[in-house]
Amino acid sequence: MLDFKIPDMNDKEWVDECFSYAHSMNCEYTFGSIYIWHTAYSTKIARYKDFFICRWGKEKYSYSLPIGKGDFKEAVVQIIDDAKGLGIVPVIYGITESYKNMLNEMFPDMFEFHYDEGSNDYIYNASDLAELKGKKYHGKRNHIANFKRNHPNWCFEEINADNISDCIGLHTSWIYEKDDNDSDYSLEFESVLTGFENYNELGFKGGIIRVDSKAIAYTYGEKGANGCFVSHFEKAPADVQGAYAIINQEFAKRLLADGYAFINREEDLGIEGLRKAKQSYHPVLWLKKESAKYIGE
Repeated sequence: MLDFKIPDMNDKEWVDECFSYAHSMNCEYTFGSIYIWHTAYSTKIARYKDFFICRWGKEKYSYSLPIGKGDFKEAVVQIIDDAKGLGIVPVIYGITESYKNMLNEMFPDMFEFHYDEGSNDYIYNASDLAELKGKKYHGKRNHIANFKRNHPNWCFEEINADNISDCIGLHTSWIYEKDDNDSDYSLEFESVLTGFENYNELGFKGGIIRVDSKAIAYTYGEKGANGCFVSHFEKAPADVQGAYAIINQEFAKRLLADGYAFINREEDLGIEGLRKAKQSYHPVLWLKKESAKYIGE
């Protein structure tokens, strides 16, 4: 039986341990992401033996794969039983190729898979983002050169307790620029604030670009699985040319120096502008993820 609960900071250690056994660099396998978004997605988590399992939603639930070590089939059966107890069809999300193969092997013809390319993760070589070498990054280098020429008094600094308020102010201004009352911006901002309130405890790492002491771009994320850093947020004013490009490069330089080989910039959610921006950085891997609907029995 699965005993689901709202995640709290006391769960971080065992969840991180479970995620250390993940097969892929899936952006969903970070405790910080689960914690800061749990209110927005009505997320609850359960520990089943040495596995982590997540359930989100209010009436129509979905589940994560069991991530950890032990009897994977037994853990999946627990998900199926939990869903049946709620009177719903079990749906498991975030399934990469190796886990799909495991489900098909252990539950032949019992799952129906659905693919939505908006759920795929964009994963980059940290060196590519840090160095921007070659013809394919010519445009990015131009944006950064223009930024530096127009803003000679710029600097990069790491996020810490002394400058978090500047990041919050920047994000607030970014929302006001949108001026379309999109509820998704409020949900995101709530998650951003939760992240900043627990920044050190969650092990987050980020940076700020300043111009004449004013913060004009920020980003932060956390360590993921398999030598990958997962970027959760990146914000800058749309009217400051090169602001996004320079925060991306400068932060990637720090991550590369810290030993990260890959950077996961998460999904595009099917949003055309976001997709174009993420593709413009030429991911080394477009991590395919599917959902699986249980049709057995």
